[in-house]
Amino acid sequence: MKNTSPVQEKVSWIGYLAFFVTIIFFSGMFAKSSEWWRVFDFTVLNGSFGQINAAGEKALSFRGAGGTGAKDGFLFALELAPSVILSLGIISVTEGLGGLRAAQQLMTPILRPLLGIPGICSLALIANLQNTDAAAGMTKELAEEGVISEQERAIFATYQTSGSAIITNYFSSAAALFTTITVPVITPLAVILVFKFIGANLLRAWIAQIERRQSGEA
Repeated sequence: MKNTSPVQEKVSWIGYLAFFVTIIFFSGMFAKSSEWWRVFDFTVLNGSFGQINAAGEKALSFRGAGGTGAKDGFLFALELAPSVILSLGIISVTEGLGGLRAAQQLMTPILRPLLGIPGICSLALIANLQNTDAAAGMTKELAEEGVISEQERAIFATYQTSGSAIITNYFSSAAALFTTITVPVITPLAVILVFKFIGANLLRAWIAQIERRQSGEA
């Protein structure tokens, strides 16, 4: 992602189409579908590793169980690599089609007041709802290219690390509680999402206070 001035560049209809298709791709909309269009979902394309199932034992991934130290850390990093590589590849295609310029123009008026970050972060924000590693990889690239400042990166990281991969984790790990909770299933998900924004804005307010204090001392 090049550090250009995307707001000033004209965006064609192809750029807007690429942006919306990428949103759908990272949204998890087709993750549970059994039809052919499930190929437009990040989780489906990311896939999973095969499992090793010894007779009478629980099926395990290639990492096994009970690993420690640098060796287990290496396997963990290896497990993260496919999702990061795939997400950055999709973002590169979207950028080439003008999708990031479309994101900047469409989402900045929304994300600036909500989180204090530019609209170009919108795809990483949406990816964070489904995959922690993909969103982190996108954010890292945005920061390295100078598209977002250190303060914006800190605010965005606060949003991401609070309830990260909320859709994936909620509908997998929390599914066991669906029969016992006394509120609609969507309510806890909405609460988590709201507090992601609250947490990010608390850090945003703290950063603003520090900057005002430093400017007053200068």
